[in-house]
Amino acid sequence: MTPIIELQSVYKSFGTVVALQDLSFAVYPGEVHCLLGDNGAGKSTLIKILAGVHPPTRGTYLIDGEPVQIGSPRQALDRGIGTVYQDLAMIPLLSVTRNFFLGREPKIGWGPFARFDVDHADAIVIRELAEIGIDIRDPSQAVGTLSGGERQCLAIARAVHFGARVLILDEPTSALGVHQAAIVLKYVAQARNRGLGVVFISHNIHHAYTVADRFTLLNRGRSRGTYARSEISRDEVLHVMAGGEDLSRLEAEISRLGEQKRLHG
Repeated sequence: MTPIIELQSVYKSFGTVVALQDLSFAVYPGEVHCLLGDNGAGKSTLIKILAGVHPPTRGTYLIDGEPVQIGSPRQALDRGIGTVYQDLAMIPLLSVTRNFFLGREPKIGWGPFARFDVDHADAIVIRELAEIGIDIRDPSQAVGTLSGGERQCLAIARAVHFGARVLILDEPTSALGVHQAAIVLKYVAQARNRGLGVVFISHNIHHAYTVADRFTLLNRGRSRGTYARSEISRDEVLHVMAGGEDLSRLEAEISRLGEQKRLHG
């Protein structure tokens, strides 16, 4: 099967700062590929390359097996790559419908008399959210009145509605409670079942392990490996993410200092 999107031996630097080194990454239809790593691991840079914000310094970006150059987020959207950032790019005081169609409003009328087709837009929003189990009685209500999980699902549903074949989700459950996170994880699983590819970026291994098909572990801009869920346990993922080798060296050093203090105390 050909990946929907793929990076081959990508290197990215900002001046003298190297953010990614020789990184390869692929997302297939109908899979959730979790990208895990500590702060500074290179996750944000990788997201921005996939989303068209930054071009790679070196390496190849492929869509459907063909090398491409994505010069902007709009080009990425046009190629079916939808990114949902942590801030969700929503305006709390605008209605649910207005946020759903922000910048892509359906029109009725012609020329200078064209106006936002509110009734048609409201019907689409109600239908799309009902499909993922969110009952919006009044789509004209301010989006700020929705729960965090509902806003996250609204952002994902918006990306899917406008043609995303790959969803890039940046920490989608980081600020959510257990119930709200469960709503988002359920929708991620639904998106996978519909044949979409999902890039799930998270610090929460418990959420990631619930929905992931594969994991790529990043550390300081390098890949520590890509694994199917059957190939790596939850504890092994935690060990790599937490810098298990570094922690072991730290524990040994602290133990040695404690021993020195005891001997000279």
